[in-house]
Amino acid sequence: MSLDLSARAVDLVELMDDPDADEEALGRTYRRFSAVNAVVSRPGRLYRRDIRPRAAAGRVLRILDIGAGGGDLCRDLVRRLRRDGLRADVTALDADERAIRWASAHDDGAGIRYRHAFSGDLVAAGDTYDVVLSNHVLHHLDAAALHAVLDDSRVLVRDRGLVSHHDIARSRLAYGAFAVGTRPFAGNLLAGSFIRVDGLLSIRRSYTPRELAAVAPPGWEVRSHLPARLELRWEGGDGRP
Repeated sequence: MSLDLSARAVDLVELMDDPDADEEALGRTYRRFSAVNAVVSRPGRLYRRDIRPRAAAGRVLRILDIGAGGGDLCRDLVRRLRRDGLRADVTALDADERAIRWASAHDDGAGIRYRHAFSGDLVAAGDTYDVVLSNHVLHHLDAAALHAVLDDSRVLVRDRGLVSHHDIARSRLAYGAFAVGTRPFAGNLLAGSFIRVDGLLSIRRSYTPRELAAVAPPGWEVRSHLPARLELRWEGGDGRP
């Protein structure tokens, strides 16, 4: 019987979201995210299109990553900025204390600010950023939490910066490609981590472009990217000084 991907499987729970998840396996998962996301999420595209042009304006760019997990995206952006002689103040935010604890212990000199909190906590504190982004977070959220994060994101960029939330686009092709592409590494690179199992669960929980557009508030744009990627984007003005 073929897997039914006609609707979001919102009742599925990923292994790494279990509060009793094995911490060693969780650590291995965070560590290996960087290799997987380099292929799946393509952070270089985000950097070239949205981060470098803003950082090149000559000021310290304030960046917030919501649901940063092990912090691999933040560290990648910092490495690219330093390579280009550009500056940024990067904050990695996650509601899971385990993620923040692991990420801060593996900062590797990136100088990222790690915060165990919710986006609403940053709004209440009056924090502001030039760019707010996330990667693989939207499919974890129920309707109320999704709208709360989107509302908070706009407030945190003062209704004039850039918000760019990235996630997986659900499809049979995406599911099959991830299943086949990760199979050769299941016994070595991905062994002892949650990446393969949770990746497949994530695809089943994720949106299609049409579904995401239907739940997005007015003013938000849904973009599709390869491979099997979605971006929910809001931009105030040109987002530049």
